[in-house]
Amino acid sequence: MITKRIIPCLDVRDGRVVKGVNFLGLRDVDSPVKLARYYSECGADELVFYDITASAEGRKIFTDILREAAATIFIPLTVGGGISSVEDFDRVLKCGADKVSVNSGAIRRPELIGEAAKKYGDQCVVLSADIKRVDGAFHIFAKGGREDTGLEAIQWIKDGVARGAGEIVANSMDTDGVKGGFDLELLERICDAVRVPVIASGGAGSMEDFTTLFKTVPEISAGLAASVFHFGEIPIPELKKKLRADGIEMRMEA
Repeated sequence: MITKRIIPCLDVRDGRVVKGVNFLGLRDVDSPVKLARYYSECGADELVFYDITASAEGRKIFTDILREAAATIFIPLTVGGGISSVEDFDRVLKCGADKVSVNSGAIRRPELIGEAAKKYGDQCVVLSADIKRVDGAFHIFAKGGREDTGLEAIQWIKDGVARGAGEIVANSMDTDGVKGGFDLELLERICDAVRVPVIASGGAGSMEDFTTLFKTVPEISAGLAASVFHFGEIPIPELKKKLRADGIEMRMEA
């Protein structure tokens, strides 16, 4: 049985971790460096770091904070925000990232996925998709969820994998921060369409939500969450113990 992963997400704005609901109403949480160290020490399998306003503001990611956070942790780190060229991949990887997440940059120029995969390998390229239901269809949104591209989400993800994306982060804007459970319908559609690891993001409100996720959509590789971890509502060591007790294979701390 393949081990499932638990991944905290640090949404960073102006050098601080923030969290909102449905991508809106952001509030301050803590220092990204402090939180990164905490999650590395408490049993998180990986960490995702998003500079959430870099694309919308047309600037580069906060490399100083990224470099400091990467130096404090001992788990794989995925970084995204304002990634629009192979040079951006190179810069972020040199700051300590293990994988690079691309969203708006790939929407503007899909060729970026293949260029980065050719240079760094498919395993390094993570396609992050912000997805929302629009008139009954799944649409891809850009610029931190601010802009409806009109792209149909499942086809966009299939195309991204065909171009070389080695992992998908499926961000459900409909369930983001609501804490009512993961978007199982969306995740099943994505897992039926591609054969690369898919990370579920958006909707975790309880430990049971993770059990439901992995049992209902067994192809899902990982569950990603933010506020329930940041505010201590779900301690990661306890979550992993419960998941293992529920028959879901977890990497446990020695």
